[in-house]
Amino acid sequence: MLDPWLVGTLTFGNVDWLFKGSRSQERSIPDAIDVILLSQGLEDHAHPDTLRRLDKSIPVVGSPSAAKVAQALGFTQITALKHGEAFTLDPQIKIQATPGSPLGPTVQENGYLLRALDSGISLYYEPHGYHDSSLKEFAPIDVVITPLIDLALPLVGSIIKGTDSAIALAKQVRPQIMLPTAAGGEVNFEGLLMSILKAKGTSDEFRSKLVQNNLTTQVLEPQPGIRTEVPVQPLATIQ
Repeated sequence: MLDPWLVGTLTFGNVDWLFKGSRSQERSIPDAIDVILLSQGLEDHAHPDTLRRLDKSIPVVGSPSAAKVAQALGFTQITALKHGEAFTLDPQIKIQATPGSPLGPTVQENGYLLRALDSGISLYYEPHGYHDSSLKEFAPIDVVITPLIDLALPLVGSIIKGTDSAIALAKQVRPQIMLPTAAGGEVNFEGLLMSILKAKGTSDEFRSKLVQNNLTTQVLEPQPGIRTEVPVQPLATIQ
């Protein structure tokens, strides 16, 4: 389970007037969760209401700031990963932390590279579009989950980097499939922040850029609450 927000509202520091996200319907808590993977300690990635509803014996893997959130909420099996460190799940999947989104001058959160140890199939996730140059060492990466659009604030600039950042990543790691974050889904957002937050780009525009750059990567847009099969081909088939 990756950065889950399934129940309750989403705010930052309980400041509703600045930003508030509400779901059209709450999601059920899945059964048999093997691990909870958290990229950041902020509420939109380590969502307190959702985490409170989860079994506290489920292993949690996260950035150091996310691990502190999980510890405060009572989880008992917590692994904090610094950049370059790895955790192996059962031993089937290797989860390696990569440099992710900067939060201020001293904190840089996590992206993750997941690799199935039997098949070698790999998946990379970074929710804000900050991709470290070291990722080229792991190319090709089969599936990428990252923003495909930009979200920007006046005077601040892009707080979520899609468009150009995602194209550069596609060139670097040559994924078969890309799935967007920051798409919103069935969620209503309100507050002062939403009145000044500007979006740039669409998934269709991104698909056009892939074609312009002679990239065969497919973009899938899963629907909230519906299980989606990602059609990854073995590397030997592609070659």
